[in-house]
Amino acid sequence: MSPSRTLPSFTQADVASHSTAQSCYVTLGNRVFDVTDFVESHPGGGDLVLEYGGKDVTEILKDQDSHFHSEAAYEILEDSLVGFLTQDKVTKGKQNGTAEEAMVYPSTGMASEDDLKKETDLVEDYKTYKFLDLNKPLLLQVLLGGFSKRFYLEQIHRPRHYKGGASAPLFGNFLEPLSKTPWYLPDHPIALTLHFLLHGIHHYLPMDKLRLVMPPTMFLALATPFWKLAHTVFYYNWHAATAVFCGGIFGYICYDLTHYFLHHRTLPAYMRKLKKHHLEHHFMDYENGFGVTSRFWDWVFGTELVPPPMKTVKTL
Repeated sequence: MSPSRTLPSFTQADVASHSTAQSCYVTLGNRVFDVTDFVESHPGGGDLVLEYGGKDVTEILKDQDSHFHSEAAYEILEDSLVGFLTQDKVTKGKQNGTAEEAMVYPSTGMASEDDLKKETDLVEDYKTYKFLDLNKPLLLQVLLGGFSKRFYLEQIHRPRHYKGGASAPLFGNFLEPLSKTPWYLPDHPIALTLHFLLHGIHHYLPMDKLRLVMPPTMFLALATPFWKLAHTVFYYNWHAATAVFCGGIFGYICYDLTHYFLHHRTLPAYMRKLKKHHLEHHFMDYENGFGVTSRFWDWVFGTELVPPPMKTVKTL
């Protein structure tokens, strides 16, 4: 049994059956939207919406000559997402218990950003990969698991989506801070545990809202040495040292907020490419595309994202 989506799947026939004012669905790519409540308030008239009821609206949304669609129109669609489109043959395969083939990126086992929102079957995932049991606190499992560096890196970069509560258990009420992946990661349980604590869990559970932004307790612990460093370097001027420290903290907060919004908010048009770029880092290639607030440094260091070849896997 493979992980199921958080939202249900629909066949094209299912969507086509919702084409009336009482129940009107449309698709945009492989996503399904319920626009019933928008039929009467559509600026171009409800008849235009019903004309595309049960159909794909990709082309009409792009057709500027027919009707201009503002960014608000796309935001309304995002709020109306009810599921994902599947092919009829895939559905039949599942009903018969047979395996179906799907194209995925080898390093993550995913095909698109929508896969990041798949709900992970916690029991089946642990049974299959023998990595971490998401029903139990994670940190000690990493420390005591005896994982090799290679196996650890393979697993944390195969994203899971935890829906068992507000957030997956780490230990107690400690919240995971956010950091960059280290340039060098020693093959040692303590090093792997520190990596998991600082960044690995975000790749393992990329859509977990409570494991993305640095919690206040960890922030204070990490900020204190920087406060002392600033006042050591600028020992001759308390105000200069404080200004440098506050500037650094402000910059980090801007970075953290940007990262959170890329994962969990509908963004204006000029930031959507950045969101797409960052989510591709998660589902396509975790070894490239590190830029969060900008793609500039990926260009400088030669880590720009280039879609790797996909492979075929069997799914149930």
